[in-house]
Amino acid sequence: MFGKKTQQQPSDLTSPESVRKSQQVYDRITSGECKDAVAELDAVHGRKSKRG
Repeated sequence: MFGKKTQQQPSDLTSPESVRKSQQVYDRITSGECKDAVAELDAVHGRKSKRG
């Protein structure tokens, strides 16, 4: 209830779908299209960035 923080469930980054999504971001990184790799990886895997 009050004062409790919900913990984010860890995602399986080894599943075929996760690997495919990560590979797409990696391709953008190596081609120079990606400006913020952490933000893009967090976005494709549905995570909230801990930066800030």
